[in-house]
Amino acid sequence: MKDYNNLSEDDGNTIVKTARMIVTEYLKNGTKIKLEKEFKNNFSFKSGVFVTLNNNQGLRGCIGYPLPDKLLFNALEDAAISAATKDPRFVPVKYKELDSITFEVTVLTPPKKVIVSKPEEYLSQIKVGRDGLIVKHGFYSGLLLPQVPIEYGWNEEEFLEYTCEKAGLPKNYWKNSETEIQKFEGIVFKEEKPNGRIIREVL
Repeated sequence: MKDYNNLSEDDGNTIVKTARMIVTEYLKNGTKIKLEKEFKNNFSFKSGVFVTLNNNQGLRGCIGYPLPDKLLFNALEDAAISAATKDPRFVPVKYKELDSITFEVTVLTPPKKVIVSKPEEYLSQIKVGRDGLIVKHGFYSGLLLPQVPIEYGWNEEEFLEYTCEKAGLPKNYWKNSETEIQKFEGIVFKEEKPNGRIIREVL
């Protein structure tokens, strides 16, 4: 059985194509496709996963599961449909839009709490281009995927600030002693263009 550490380019190709098929079937007919037995067998390890949809104007939907609570094939199905239909920032995607949307799937490692003796140490404990971040403070929580700071050209401090902002917190709350910072890594597979070649994004 595969796991996060041995996903190949072919696996990524299969995962992204399957995410597109899942969404296409759901938007066209309102039903879920029957996943092939081989696909289920190959991706039956527990993993966090996010599905991101983009069009030529930018983000069109992004939903996922940061924790490895579900088998990957189940999590992928739920995340793909939710990214297209349940992202509260956008109206649901329509079937006719799919030819102008690219699909991206990020498979995650389990999040780990970053242990520091003072907040300034976070800057050396996280790395842009490798880590994704989760910020938690009380009932507030926010997550940004590893590829986000690269896309926006952020450094480590800006990455922390914008993850706080994603959580609905002031930007400097990563310095608050009651704020918990978690990090994780991700493998990103994406279409170069709608229905196009699928590549592994090197962060």
